[in-house]
Amino acid sequence: MSNWSLKQLLATMHDDIQQDLGMVRNSIAHASTKGDASEKVWLKLLQTYLPKRYKIAKAHVVDSCGAFSTQIDIVVFDRQYSPLIFHYQDQIIVPAESVYAVFEAKQAIDACQVKYARNKVASVRRLYRTSLPIPRGYPQNPCNYIYGGLLAFESDWNPALGDPLLKALETGTDDDRLDVGCVAAHGYFSLDKSNKRYEIQLCDKPVTAFLFELISMLQSVGTVPMIDMRAYAKWL
Repeated sequence: MSNWSLKQLLATMHDDIQQDLGMVRNSIAHASTKGDASEKVWLKLLQTYLPKRYKIAKAHVVDSCGAFSTQIDIVVFDRQYSPLIFHYQDQIIVPAESVYAVFEAKQAIDACQVKYARNKVASVRRLYRTSLPIPRGYPQNPCNYIYGGLLAFESDWNPALGDPLLKALETGTDDDRLDVGCVAAHGYFSLDKSNKRYEIQLCDKPVTAFLFELISMLQSVGTVPMIDMRAYAKWL
C-alpha cells in the first residue's frame, strides 16, 4: 500500500509558494526589488505547474498593426503554435494572437492596485488579433477570450476579501475586467460569467485552489487562433 498522501502533496505545494512570498515581503526593504522578487515567485509557480503547452514570462504584447501593450508582469501564452516570439535585450515580446491570460503581481491588493491591473489587462485586450482558417477543411478558430487577473500576497483591506474588493472589481468595462485573482494569505476570487458576479473563496490553501481554478479556465479556452504571418511580414 502506498505511503503517498495527495492531501499532503497539495499542502506542501501551497506552503512552499506562501513561504517564498512571505520571505520576499518581510526580508526585502527596497520596493522595486521586492516587487521583482514577488513576480519571480508567481512566475516560478506557473512555470512549474501549468501544462507545458503554455509559456509564462514577463513580456510586452504586440499586434500586427504595430501597437504594443504596456509591460505585463505575467503573460501566459502559446509556444507550440506561435512561431513569432521576440527576444530583445532581455525583453520578451509576444504576438497578441498567442496570449491566453495576463496578470499583474503585487505585494498587497487595494483599490489602486486593482485599477492599475485593470489598465494593464485592457492594454492587451484592445490589441488587434488575426485568425486564419485551419487547413484541411476545419472551421476558422475564433480569437479566444484573454483572461486577466491580479496576484498578491496580502490585502490592505479589512476584511481582506470583502465588499471593498468587490466594489473595485465591479467597476470599469469589459476591456479591463479582471476574471480571477489570488491573495495568497487569504483566498482567491473568480468571475462567474453566467451571472457576471464575483465569487470570493476564503480557504486554507488559496494558492493551490487558485492554480486549479486557472488551469480549469485555460482548459475551457482550447487553442489560440492560427496567426496570420503575412500581416506581420508587412513590417519587414
